[in-house]
Amino acid sequence: MTANFTEYLNKFSEQEWLAAVEKLLPEIHEVDRNAIQIWFRFYPLSLFRFLETAENREEAIRKFAIQGDFELKNQIDSSHKFIFGHRFWKETKAAIVAHSESKTNEIGDLAVEVTEIAKEVAKTAKTKECLTKAIVLAGLMTLVQVGIEAFKAATGEILIDAKQAKKSAKEIIEERAKDDSQGVFGFLKTINKKFSVCYDEAESYASFKIINEEEIATASGKDQTKDWKAMDERRWEGVIPGECRSASGGTCWVGVLGGQEKLSEVSPRERRQMKVFGYNQTEDEKPFIRLACQAKAYGNATIVIPTWNGVFGKKIYGNVELLELEPATTSAVKLRETIAEAAGKPNKS
Repeated sequence: MTANFTEYLNKFSEQEWLAAVEKLLPEIHEVDRNAIQIWFRFYPLSLFRFLETAENREEAIRKFAIQGDFELKNQIDSSHKFIFGHRFWKETKAAIVAHSESKTNEIGDLAVEVTEIAKEVAKTAKTKECLTKAIVLAGLMTLVQVGIEAFKAATGEILIDAKQAKKSAKEIIEERAKDDSQGVFGFLKTINKKFSVCYDEAESYASFKIINEEEIATASGKDQTKDWKAMDERRWEGVIPGECRSASGGTCWVGVLGGQEKLSEVSPRERRQMKVFGYNQTEDEKPFIRLACQAKAYGNATIVIPTWNGVFGKKIYGNVELLELEPATTSAVKLRETIAEAAGKPNKS
């Protein structure tokens, strides 16, 4: 028996949470299968717990070269807006709060807990259970990292524009699969085919053009439609934060919601650097977490950009070798120093 649902959830490790996600994937609608796996990589429990127990938290953050907003407590309503189930966030939040207040029995199986709450949400929201499991998973992990009081205090705001909110899961999947038309004689083109990269599915018209076989970060840098740096100081050029073009900065990591199969295979260097950064990339040839400076597009893609970046793989997961990390741009001198320290190697400017 337990009187504290949050304490019960806190008993599980990051590996156990990811195992629950994996177990539930077949029961989660296709529209959110990549999304929920990406979300758990964007907000890793192991990093949160390390920083919470660090003797000097600010120094730990500095040593990990963390930039941007990495804390869920500042993004309770917004962190999961790229999950289709975000549409049911109000119902999800209410169900989790009610569940936490009435919890009396420890089942001991996260997947069972998620399924139980997802059924309640689906019933209240008048939707399918397969569309609520992902947002319930994100909601429960949010509760773990922010605590019940902050969780309750959040407004439960839905952050999708009206046009996007009207789209069904099927329509979104179909849009992700499409490629831009190349015109009447497009089939004759062998070079300079142009596609689109959607970087925020929650907003209409949030995309930039990309040439066939071009790196996503390079294409992003050409988009000067907004003052990106004023919006996020990590964005030196374009909507995707970037410090280099050589997999050295780690600022350009993105999640791939759609078009995963239309990106280049991950290179040994990209896979190795991802471990250094700590971004928990899967072993697939074309994983759903990529470095935008390395991933080339051969068609349309739908991505999501995290609100932060860092270098914590060696300390948190302990599964990386020491590497020489040298961002190529002069704007990245300070980052080179912090990354070198975080990776455990002397800086070679």
